[in-house]
Amino acid sequence: MAAHAASFETRLKGKKDRANALLTTSEDGRAVSTTPSAGDEQDGRDMARLAAGHNAALNDLMARRAERLFHYLVRAVQDEDDAADLAQETFVRVYQNRKKFDAGRNFSTWLYAIASNLVRDRYRWRTRHPQVSLDAENEATGNEFAASLPDQNPLPSETVQAHERAAAIRRGVAALPEQLRVPVVLSQYEEKSHAEIGAILRCSAKAVEVRIYRARQQLRASLSQLLQMT
Repeated sequence: MAAHAASFETRLKGKKDRANALLTTSEDGRAVSTTPSAGDEQDGRDMARLAAGHNAALNDLMARRAERLFHYLVRAVQDEDDAADLAQETFVRVYQNRKKFDAGRNFSTWLYAIASNLVRDRYRWRTRHPQVSLDAENEATGNEFAASLPDQNPLPSETVQAHERAAAIRRGVAALPEQLRVPVVLSQYEEKSHAEIGAILRCSAKAVEVRIYRARQQLRASLSQLLQMT
């Protein structure tokens, strides 16, 4: 019982730490590793295979990267159907540009750059069309879109307060303008460094830092009452 309680407290503390990180202005603490990970190396090999005509390599890339990319897109566009469409279109672009891929470049950075460009295009499209509210129900699932943004593997026994805090922060992030939301999502949820985000969004690391600072200021203001309660 004590072990379960300790585990529960640890999970809740992890959630609070993640939430507070969204609201804390600090230097970018994630160092950019100069040593490619095993996944990065496999991505490079699969892109080489794809460029050489082995189309099955695209399936391997999707199996490794598609799920996390989809979750990023859900957070970025706040619509599951749009996110699914953009994830599919992202990999279509990967295939179309397979021979243009620079083997010296990190595939994940390239992938997220493609996806983020599509997010930007989608927001331009939305300026001319009605938008679906975050609180609207997804017709396919019957769930609110806000409910599609949970932390991974939530505990069934989480307290109401923890749920309310998480939901409020998700709404706060969702309410940010696109140019502020995307850097925050990439930083906090995708754990990208400012330099990586700059490469994805084609801006300087300093510009990323400024955008994240502005986003945190807006979140701090909108969630001030919540912070006083915790």
